[in-house]
Amino acid sequence: MATLENKVVLITGASSGFGEDAALLFAKEGCKVVLAARRMERLQNLAEKIQKAGCEAVAIPVDVSNRADIENMVQSALDLYERIDILFNNAGIGRTDWFENHTSERDIELLVRVNLIGLMQVTHSVLPHMLARRQGHIINMISVAGLISPPLIASYSASKFGARAFTDALRREVAPLGIRVSGIYPGPAVTEFGSHIGRSKAYGSVRSKFKSRMSSEYVARRVVEVAKRPRRSLVIPWWFRIVTTFDMLFPVVVDWITYIFSKSKHKLD
Repeated sequence: MATLENKVVLITGASSGFGEDAALLFAKEGCKVVLAARRMERLQNLAEKIQKAGCEAVAIPVDVSNRADIENMVQSALDLYERIDILFNNAGIGRTDWFENHTSERDIELLVRVNLIGLMQVTHSVLPHMLARRQGHIINMISVAGLISPPLIASYSASKFGARAFTDALRREVAPLGIRVSGIYPGPAVTEFGSHIGRSKAYGSVRSKFKSRMSSEYVARRVVEVAKRPRRSLVIPWWFRIVTTFDMLFPVVVDWITYIFSKSKHKLD
């Protein structure tokens, strides 16, 4: 298992959830952590917390839907450290509701710009510097929604399927050039993210029956493990691999199950 000491790690979406917890864990491993997100006050508080623990961190504001912000973020990191060893693409937003209730501007356009295009643009800005050194690791936070498409998260799932396709294609492009690319596919976890994805009654009724026991810190710990020992993908918890495989092998059965679900749940909303 490789050591991460003195590695420069750039984390988008670092102000909360997986990004925040991963930043703390990477710092404990001796990494120099570049924290990036929109909420600068929270980033600065996190950077101070890491610094007080005797580790190194810097906060840089970024909106990954803004190309100029991305370029400034990457250049600032390079100006400080001259390299980026690990890129953790973690920024993302979500929406849960029947698709007809989605707003075009936020729930379709902005969601895809952040979850897919933003991830691609950040990678596009960092990748040339990794290629010049013939080393680097890109870790993309995707979701099991990039492997299976249940009702109520149509826009989110579409963006995550795109992120999965991009991750797989890029991995195959750059592997011969010394660059690692990994996709992380977590199921539902307890994070702040869950409070910003809408309040559909149908989704709420499902979530209340299947409450997640997976913590944000646990997912972040697995991300750090992937950084130490690179692999093409990680699905967590493990049993979601069974669910996604079943969907691939028996799509008609899954369609029937979701048909019954949608027919009954539409009445709630």
